[in-house]
Amino acid sequence: MLYIYNMKHLTILVPNGENNLSSIVGAYKIFSRANTHCRDAGKSDIFKIELAGLSDEISFYGGLFSARPHKSIDEIEHTDLIIVPSLNHNYQQAIECNGSMIKWIGQQYQNGARVASICTGAYLLAAAGILDGKSCSTHWSAADDLKIRYPKINVEPDQLITDELGIYTNGGAYSFLNLILYLVEKYYDRKTAIFCSKVFQIELDRNCQSLFMIFNGQRSHHDELIKKAQLYIESRLDQKLSIEHLAAIFTVGRRNFDRRFIKATGNTPIEYIQRVKVEAAKKAFETSRKTINEVMYEVGYSDLKAFREVFRKITGLSPLDYRNRYNKEAS
Repeated sequence: MLYIYNMKHLTILVPNGENNLSSIVGAYKIFSRANTHCRDAGKSDIFKIELAGLSDEISFYGGLFSARPHKSIDEIEHTDLIIVPSLNHNYQQAIECNGSMIKWIGQQYQNGARVASICTGAYLLAAAGILDGKSCSTHWSAADDLKIRYPKINVEPDQLITDELGIYTNGGAYSFLNLILYLVEKYYDRKTAIFCSKVFQIELDRNCQSLFMIFNGQRSHHDELIKKAQLYIESRLDQKLSIEHLAAIFTVGRRNFDRRFIKATGNTPIEYIQRVKVEAAKKAFETSRKTINEVMYEVGYSDLKAFREVFRKITGLSPLDYRNRYNKEAS
């Protein structure tokens, strides 16, 4: 019996509007190198790789660069894997000028294609409706906005990569390289992923982006009472605050306060207090020669074990490891 090898098809999308060229080029280069590695080992390419979009040419960074997709998405009836690149910050404009691409993504997913979004490319998946009820990562700076726009999605900004029901998403910026290696391992094998990690010098098996997050507080809501509570928390870093105390100050019931706080910020009051304190501690470790204990007391902790546990939960590192990484003088 003659065996006919069926090569899979990979579509790297080039959306209309201003988006990030690096995630398009990076995905294309790594998958192409994985194919070359297969051929060097006497095997066949796993993917036929094509760039596809809505326009013949897309410019980037004020016309400094441009990309010319191989074909229009209308010419692709079936694909096995779709890569959606990162978008720039005008997400609503990106959604509006890529309506037919969003519809195409949804149809391809329903037809069995797997879909991977890089960073803020998750907005196009969300607009297609295929993230409803699923977990999703994106750049930490866009996570709150994505939650508000699409409340049916379980946004997990701490996660570097999510993998659920044929949809892969990843965190921010150049962490997309880790997603591409993850997909190379899934579709090729572990050896090919290791080879690509060495060629492109990408750390393999990174699974968290919490270390890189900067917590600025969620202010994109309209609950004035909760905004006042946030300011109160942020102005009393050295104090140990209880939720009962906060609810009493703002004359609202404890359960109602919790409910409103979560709805407005996406965090429970306790989580918010912890994140504010840890962000202040991070800045102190980065910019001063203060000891762990000194910083701990400044942000309202008196139990070193509790401080370490909260700090590690939020950043992925111990206070000492964080200081040593970001403050050479102090270390």
